[in-house]
Amino acid sequence: MFSKPFRVKSNIVIKGSDRRKLKADLLSAFPSLSPEDISELLPNKEELNVVKIYAHKGEAVTLYVLQKNPLLFELDKRLYPTVYLLWRYPALLPVFQTWPPVLQKLIGGADLMLPGVVVPSRGLPEVNQGDCCSVTLVNNRAPVAVGKAAVSTSEMTSLEMKGRGLFVLHTYMDYLWAFGDKSSPPSLSDTESEDLENSEECETSEQETETEVEKCEERQSSGETVSDPNALLALPEEMDALLLQCFFHALKSKVRKSELPLLTSTFLRNHMFSCCPSGKQLDIKRSSYKKLSKFLQVMQQQYHFVRVKELSKGVESIVEVDWKNPEKGATLHPAEVRSIITDYVKNNELVDNNNKNYVTINPTLCDCLLEKLEYQEVEFLKWDDVFSRTLGRMNECYQLVFPGRAPVIKKGHVEPIDISVASRGSNKKVNLFTKAA
Repeated sequence: MFSKPFRVKSNIVIKGSDRRKLKADLLSAFPSLSPEDISELLPNKEELNVVKIYAHKGEAVTLYVLQKNPLLFELDKRLYPTVYLLWRYPALLPVFQTWPPVLQKLIGGADLMLPGVVVPSRGLPEVNQGDCCSVTLVNNRAPVAVGKAAVSTSEMTSLEMKGRGLFVLHTYMDYLWAFGDKSSPPSLSDTESEDLENSEECETSEQETETEVEKCEERQSSGETVSDPNALLALPEEMDALLLQCFFHALKSKVRKSELPLLTSTFLRNHMFSCCPSGKQLDIKRSSYKKLSKFLQVMQQQYHFVRVKELSKGVESIVEVDWKNPEKGATLHPAEVRSIITDYVKNNELVDNNNKNYVTINPTLCDCLLEKLEYQEVEFLKWDDVFSRTLGRMNECYQLVFPGRAPVIKKGHVEPIDISVASRGSNKKVNLFTKAA
């Protein structure tokens, strides 16, 4: 849900009566918390903010933020803890455990599939369908994700641990986590996990462990475990195209010159993943490049889009971007722009039901069309305003066509030209091209 940027609608300090109601709701939602725990969690003397946001698909969500960290989020009148709260109370929810490489899938927006769940000796936690659950990694009890059980524990067993296990709502390193202080999970030892890895039965080399994880990921990409048949692309050529699309989108709309040098891992995590279209999942391992470093090497050496440098041993950063590279853009006629916008609005069902002349502004259109001061005020725009604002944010260009040569595209607005016929010596007629007054 928070794998892509969200839009803040309002941010206010909670009232005393609302704080008391929130504490009562917490006691009801999480019976394992005592009144003393809740008083410690939400001290009366600390300022608590209520932040209303729209997620990238338009869902209305309420955040409860204490000392700049979101502790809770409310969706469809139900409270969920964030990882910041769970790091203080790791046993608050039923826990499902997975391998560390799976975390990157969850951060990218994937659900937790049952083949990726590590079953402890004590068995899986008892949950019903829809129960709120957390996800931890082997060897650390600190939760890294929050979600809802897709099926009950008994159904998981009857399905032989195949299919979807949890609908993931929030993860460590997503945009909800980034709304806070961006701290890392604490190291909370998990004795059983350590015993699991050290036992003769599960004693494997690092290479063997990676092989098992890869097998798990292969099962996740098969028809039995994918939440959306288009979420994972099977062909390397298709993944290459998606990778290039996210790369260009990130460079053009996300990365700022002031951010350079930018760690390549940060570029992938914070920029490229957020540019992945809804319903698809970016996975470099399934591309022909296999590794981010190889992909960026091609982008540097063959196309000169970026310059990558190892600023410290083993750590690469993007130090330069060719913002003017002609391969990073395409020309569109105004009619084509209108057609693209119209298709987008209709495909995402953004036409206002009450007045067909208005378009509902979702988070994507908000980022593209609104000024910061309008974020909390403008919820609808007329069709003409949507078109004019879009065209106004695009760079004008014009094309020069010469016989027998490829057209030349120039940026900027073409000035009006006056064409006239004049006489020269011996009554010779010539055409004069002059800049219009």
